[in-house]
Amino acid sequence: MASPMSAGTFLGKLKAEGARLVEVDGWRTHNRAGHGPWGPVHGVMIHHTASTGTAKSVKMCWNGHPDLPGPLCHGVIADNGTVHLVGYGRANHAGRGDGDVLRAVIAEKRLPPVRAADTDGNVHFYGFECVNLGDGKDPWPEEQLEAIERVAAAICRHHGWTERSVIGHKEWRLGKIDPKGFTMDSLRARVHDRLK
Repeated sequence: MASPMSAGTFLGKLKAEGARLVEVDGWRTHNRAGHGPWGPVHGVMIHHTASTGTAKSVKMCWNGHPDLPGPLCHGVIADNGTVHLVGYGRANHAGRGDGDVLRAVIAEKRLPPVRAADTDGNVHFYGFECVNLGDGKDPWPEEQLEAIERVAAAICRHHGWTERSVIGHKEWRLGKIDPKGFTMDSLRARVHDRLK
């Protein structure tokens, strides 16, 4: 079982992996404390925002929606590869997903199909929202894909995880399609190569 990093360690690990960071004021203590636990952590979850524009997407992920308060992730990855840190601790990003998927992530095995919504993923996953419409047509610039690779590898490296601990929201929760526009297997291959 892995305890979450401190906010300072998290920041340092992302910097050490070469991520370009913007620290949004107050990110270190912006979380959903009091609404459930944060940790033990077992993986990194990747999402798309279904929005355009960095400033608008960062604001949305900080504030959340009327029915889902922010933060909606730990970092927002812009299409230019800059990672905007918007929260740390429990965040409303994963929702309820499949416990069998979580067990596969912990064991670092191939993921089973999503069948259930019986486990709170906000407890167990670091989350990154990536600015993209998620329509399968909006392009994923190389700078953005590399930034996703870097943040995922940084967290895996710290915890001693392999690329198998990196999953997409669609691999966790029924009815989700994100991230759309690249395959998670291709991202995991990139993380694998970086960890080597």
